[in-house]
Amino acid sequence: MYVLVCPGIHDPQATQDFLQGLQRVMDEAAFTWLIFPTDRYPAYSAIHISWFLCTQLRSVHLQDWLNQTVAIISFSAGVVGGIATAWSWRLMGGTIAALIAVDGWGVPLVGDFPVHRLSHDYFTHWSSALLGAGQDSFYAEPAVDHLSLWRSPETTQGWWFSPSSPSSPQLITAAEFIATLLSRYNARAVIEDES
Repeated sequence: MYVLVCPGIHDPQATQDFLQGLQRVMDEAAFTWLIFPTDRYPAYSAIHISWFLCTQLRSVHLQDWLNQTVAIISFSAGVVGGIATAWSWRLMGGTIAALIAVDGWGVPLVGDFPVHRLSHDYFTHWSSALLGAGQDSFYAEPAVDHLSLWRSPETTQGWWFSPSSPSSPQLITAAEFIATLLSRYNARAVIEDES
């Protein structure tokens, strides 16, 4: 499964820190990572992100590039481009395993694919849910600043809320939350490819 990472408007080192934080809790080798270059294109630009995704997949898969399953992890302004890219990919006939929006406050998130939100504090968590709660979600407790959630997911503790058991949230790190989701959707993609 491909994982498209759509960073926000910040120093690219923060995205490298994010990936290293994930690597501490998961087997990154199970995925092919595509990092959208926000140093060359606007983080919120779905046109540029979609072009980047199509170009990357066509260069590897030629004929069946649209048959690849993609999960999208987006942050801040990248959530704007990430959700629009997910819709674009679906309209072209591609499969979105999930969209994981990290601190996409104020961005409506709906789709015919799983959507998950991570927030740096409780206020952002509940106020973002007004624009589409999605499925399982996470908020940092204690609260952290906006960029710390992205830069240090492995040390950001918080609560995992699941619609299937809303009265029993689970204490976990942001990195563990993301890793669990990616593993879940990768397993589904493998099963679907085999059938």
